[in-house]
This record gives sequence, structure tokens and C-alpha cells, in this order.
Amino acid sequence: MNTGIIAIAVALALLPCALAGMAMGLATGKAVDATARQPEASGKISSTLLLGLALTESCAIYGFVTALIIAFTLA
Repeated sequence: MNTGIIAIAVALALLPCALAGMAMGLATGKAVDATARQPEASGKISSTLLLGLALTESCAIYGFVTALIIAFTLA
């Protein structure tokens, strides 16, 4: 198969990894801002943040695994 098409497919599969990193940074910044505004709600904010970060990280891992599968099976 054409290696250029495989490279594009791998790059598209890695796109969720980059977007997940940006989303995690944004979510963490918003959580810090929320904690600074309402310190008494820090426990609830932290637990919600950790759940959101875990779900976001799983999306990044799925994209990475998909990229590895594409790269090694089609190459």
C-alpha cells in the first residue's frame, strides 16, 4: 500500500492525542480558576476534574493505539 496514505492515516489517528492534551490543559486551568473563586468547593471541583481528565486521557490512548495498529499492520 502507498506509504503516503498510511502516513496520513496515522497522522489523523494521532489527532485525538493532540486535542486531548489541549483539552486537559484547558480543563485544568478552568479548575484552578474555579478553585480560586470558591475554595470551599475544591473537593467537588477536583473530583469532577479527575473524572473528566480520565475520560479525556482514554480518548488519547485510543487514538494512539489506533495509530500504532495502522502503522504496524499496513506498513
